[in-house]
Amino acid sequence: MNKRLRCAIIALRWSVGLVILCQSLRFVLSEASAHRLHMMGLPHWLRPGLGIAEIVAAIIFLIPRGTRVGGYLLLLALIFAAVLHVLHGQYDIGMLIVYCAAIFVCVSADI
Repeated sequence: MNKRLRCAIIALRWSVGLVILCQSLRFVLSEASAHRLHMMGLPHWLRPGLGIAEIVAAIIFLIPRGTRVGGYLLLLALIFAAVLHVLHGQYDIGMLIVYCAAIFVCVSADI
């Protein structure tokens, strides 16, 4: 793998990892998120459970030796979130699909 491609994949990993980490922190700490989940009829433990799982997976994903494991954990969490959105009639999951594609690229690269 050439140096430029390697640097691009590292930049992608950090960009996606930090964005997901920040959004997961906001999801866990936000009262608005809690209210939205309550209005959807979802259990109160889902927000901290899913959010903390995403936070831990994102941190593992950012560690070079943990990229593969963290990436697969993030993929599971994001797919679960996408399914939840679709089941509740919220079809705007484009960003989740983009995050999954970027994570898949990072996991597939041999860095």
